[in-house]
Amino acid sequence: MDLQRQLLRRTGEAVGRFKMIRNGDRVAVALSGGKDSLTLLEALRLLQKRAPVEFTVCAFTVEQGKFLRPVEPLAEYLRSRNVDWTYYRDAPSLRLIEEQPGHGCDLCSRYRRRAVYEIARGLGANVIAFGHTADDFCEAFLRNAMFTGRVSALPPVAWSRGKDFRLIRPLVFVTEDLTRRYAESLGAPLVPCGCSQKTGTVRRTLRNLFAEIEREHPFLKEKLLAAMGNLEPSRLLDVRYLDLADPPAEEAPRAPDVFPIVTGS
Repeated sequence: MDLQRQLLRRTGEAVGRFKMIRNGDRVAVALSGGKDSLTLLEALRLLQKRAPVEFTVCAFTVEQGKFLRPVEPLAEYLRSRNVDWTYYRDAPSLRLIEEQPGHGCDLCSRYRRRAVYEIARGLGANVIAFGHTADDFCEAFLRNAMFTGRVSALPPVAWSRGKDFRLIRPLVFVTEDLTRRYAESLGAPLVPCGCSQKTGTVRRTLRNLFAEIEREHPFLKEKLLAAMGNLEPSRLLDVRYLDLADPPAEEAPRAPDVFPIVTGS
């Protein structure tokens, strides 16, 4: 099966299963400049022509002062494909770099989230699509289980706090191996962010673990994704889902009020 067919099949399955896109939606793709979000943009544009519902697709990029390459090649690539793209220089984020150069990821993410909602509102979008892949879901699942004590991952569909936007992750069934090969086939210019080069120790350890196990078990991520959608709460340790009450005692058979009448010789 060629790359495009694989991509459309897996993306279409996610969109359909989780009801990510509905008739009349305007979907804004959060384009980071990396392989995953570029692949997502192309997948949604292709699905737009085939889907049984009508929706529009646009894209935007938030400049927070951390891109490692100029964005001009990306802008030219998107123009050549007639993509409705908005490039937004977020002034608060740029000031943050100057005033607090050692700020952490949480603060940067908070600034980006505010900018994303502001941009989407200006674009008239009601849906925001993010490029998280199957790898991200599996890593989040293991990271939460192993380091935070929670059985949790990423939601395929969620809502912004004010319920203004539906937040979707259509690449939930698409692995990074596929996004990398598809982006290469497009010849798309990638614009990496400095944050992507700072893979944390935990994430790096999990990626190495996946790579080692997948040498013998190549469908590991598919199995983990299946597990996330096939819960058996009664076989876990959360008492909210366990039946801990004693079963009702069986009543002893009551003697009849009279002896039964026996007939026959």
